Amino acid sequence: MRSVGVEEELLLVDPDSGEPRAVAGTVLALEDLARGDDPELEKELQREQLETATRPTKDMTDLAAEVRRRRATAVERAGAVGAAVAALATSPLPVDPSLSAGRRYRRVAEEFGLTAQEQLTCGCHVHVSVESDEEGVAVLDRIRPWLAPLLALSANSPFWQGHDSGYSSYRSQVWGRWPSAGPVEVFGGPERYHAHVRQLLDTRTLLDKGMIYFDARLSRNYPTVEIRVSDVCLDPDDTVLVAALARGLVDTAARDWRAGRPPEPVSVGLLRLASWRASRSGVADGLVHPLEWTPAPAETVVRALVEHVRDALADSGDLALVEESLARLLARGGGADLQRAALARTGELRSVVEEAVERTAS
Repeated sequence: MRSVGVEEELLLVDPDSGEPRAVAGTVLALEDLARGDDPELEKELQREQLETATRPTKDMTDLAAEVRRRRATAVERAGAVGAAVAALATSPLPVDPSLSAGRRYRRVAEEFGLTAQEQLTCGCHVHVSVESDEEGVAVLDRIRPWLAPLLALSANSPFWQGHDSGYSSYRSQVWGRWPSAGPVEVFGGPERYHAHVRQLLDTRTLLDKGMIYFDARLSRNYPTVEIRVSDVCLDPDDTVLVAALARGLVDTAARDWRAGRPPEPVSVGLLRLASWRASRSGVADGLVHPLEWTPAPAETVVRALVEHVRDALADSGDLALVEESLARLLARGGGADLQRAALARTGELRSVVEEAVERTAS
């Protein structure tokens, strides 16, 4: 069974006003004192956010516990400096982000201007183990049509700079400003994948391999496929749902490759359009069906995703968990829907953040 690990980016906020707070450096100093060479929290581009990372595991129950434990660590460390943590993919309240210290981040700011300065977004990255680069690229080629439904399930960023953006995942719109972000072509093998990465780096537009921001890529540091399309989820159960589906996609793609079934030759333009639709709609409206490439209700599309990976989910023991988690998500709405419902009840974006803080801490 393939191992899975999850990285979550979390927002640091003032517990009273709900406004983002640039205290990551202080929080991470406490983490360094507590954990030394094995920290559970890491810095990100902006000082208003932290990143957590679980250990690799093959069991989704263990993954759920790891996600909750990492969030609890972030809550504890932030609380020690008078801040709170919210699993929100963008800040509902206005913010002027503060770039993290370091030479690389300064270079990012100099090269990319407002794209870097405004980039206070929190994503969720799922790592799924693969046996080789050959298997990994075969997987990347075959999961492309199914990444937009994963984005729809995770959509948790309707607000931007104090306004409703009109999108369920505005994070993905902001993230798409990076020159290497988004869907990619079919590569056909690791040689072409690595050649493509080299060509991007040879333009000297990207600073390094860390800026290969494809929706899914081979990890630089681990023998994994890294699926990067998702918002950080408000509910940790949704994080586990996304992770289980991601492993199902990798398993299914690897089996198709071994059976000699070719990837779908879907254009990057069509994939980008489907991703835009998922960003706009989340699970509250229609999506683009990744088999028929026609409009379909969100529930139809995400259930088609489950059907696509059903055999893999059954073999890993994740099928019941996925079906139950998906039913809960569709019944209550995704993160974006919960945020908008909080605003409708209270009329205050501060209350949206407060509720997110409570959910993250609990």
